[in-house]
Amino acid sequence: MGYIPCGLHFDRLLSFTVAAGGSDGVADTVTETGAHDVEFRSVSKRYGDVVAVANVDLAIPKGAFVALLGPSGCGKTTCLRMIGGFEQPSQGTVSIDGRPMNGVPPYRRPVNMVFQHYALFPHLDVEANVSYGLRQMRPRIDRREVARRTAEALELVRLGGFAGRRIHEMSGGQQQRVALARAIVNRPAVLLLDEPLAALDRKLRTAMQIELQSLQRELGITFLLVTHDQEEALSMSDLVCVMNAGQVIQMAPPQEVYDRPGTLFVADFVGKTNRLPGVVEAGGGVLRLADGRRLSVASPAPGPVTAILRPEAIGIVQGEGGHDGLPGTVTHRIFLGNSVEYAVAADGLGEMLVTVDRGGAHRLVQPGDRVTLRFSPESLLVFST
Repeated sequence: MGYIPCGLHFDRLLSFTVAAGGSDGVADTVTETGAHDVEFRSVSKRYGDVVAVANVDLAIPKGAFVALLGPSGCGKTTCLRMIGGFEQPSQGTVSIDGRPMNGVPPYRRPVNMVFQHYALFPHLDVEANVSYGLRQMRPRIDRREVARRTAEALELVRLGGFAGRRIHEMSGGQQQRVALARAIVNRPAVLLLDEPLAALDRKLRTAMQIELQSLQRELGITFLLVTHDQEEALSMSDLVCVMNAGQVIQMAPPQEVYDRPGTLFVADFVGKTNRLPGVVEAGGGVLRLADGRRLSVASPAPGPVTAILRPEAIGIVQGEGGHDGLPGTVTHRIFLGNSVEYAVAADGLGEMLVTVDRGGAHRLVQPGDRVTLRFSPESLLVFST
C-alpha cells in the first residue's frame, strides 16, 4: 500500500486526488499540497496473533475534519488510540505536527480526546471539569489565565452560564459540550473524537453534528472522528477514510466516496445498495444480468462482475411496463415521512430496495402490487468479482 497524504474539501486550502490502488483495493495514489498534522508511516498494531492495523500509511492535513469510518474491528479506534498515545504501534512511526510520537505518553502529546461516554468527573462542577487539564500543567498557569481560558471554552460550546452546575444536573447534550470544552481548553493541535454522538438521540445527534462542524471551523484545528455511522461521517467531514481489516481502503471527500467508490467493499458499506450479479460480455461494454437482460455500461474487463445500484436511482411505477423496465412485486413498504422505501421481488433478479422521495406526485404502492422498476444504466457501479 502506498503513502496517503490527503487534502481538504470544498472551500478549504489544500488540493488533492485520491485513487484506489491495485488488486488489493487499497488506496495508493495521492497528490496534494500543504502540511500534515498526523502521519502514519508503515504503521502496524498487533495483539498477539491478531493484526488490528496492517502497514498503514496515512497523512492528515492541518485544519481538516476527517472521519475514520468502518465496521467493528476494522482498526479505526486502534488508529485513534495510537495517535492519542493510549496504544503504541508494533511497527512504523506515528507523527504529530512532524514530530515522531512513538513512546511519548498521552499527556505529552499536543492532542486531546473526547470519549464516547465523556469520562467527566461527577464530583466536580462544570468549571472544575473544564479547567482540570489546565490546572495539571507544569509549569503552573496563572489562576486568572486558567479562569479566562475556561470561560472562553465554555462560551465556545454555548455553556457560558453553566460553570457552577454539577454534571448530574446536565442533559446528555450538555454533558457532551462539557467534554468538548475540556478537550479544547488546552488548545490541542488535534482533537480526537471517539464516537462522541453515539449516546444521543437522533434529533440531538443531528444538532450536535452541526455544532461540531461550526466549532471545528471556528477553532481551525484538525478534528479526527471515529464512527461506524455512515450518515455521521458523510455529513460532518471534509474527508472520509474508509477502513476494513486494518487497512485504509479509500480516502476522499464524502460525495466522491458515495458516488464513485473505489472498491466493491466501499460501495456496499457506504449507503444502501442493490447488488446485481452479472457478466461483462467479450469485447466489453455490455453487461448481461442474471435474468438475461443486456445493458450498455462503462465496465471493467470481460468476466463476472457485481453491479451496484443505489435505491434512490430506481423509479417505480404501478403495473407491468413491458420490456421497458424490471417487473416485480412489492413485498414490503416502509414509510419514512419525506420518503418511502419499498422492498420489491424483481422477476429473475431477487429482492431489490427502492427509495422514493415523496416531494413529487408519487402515489403510495401497496404490498402485493405488481410494479415496474426503471433505472438508467449510467447509474450502475460495476466491479469485477
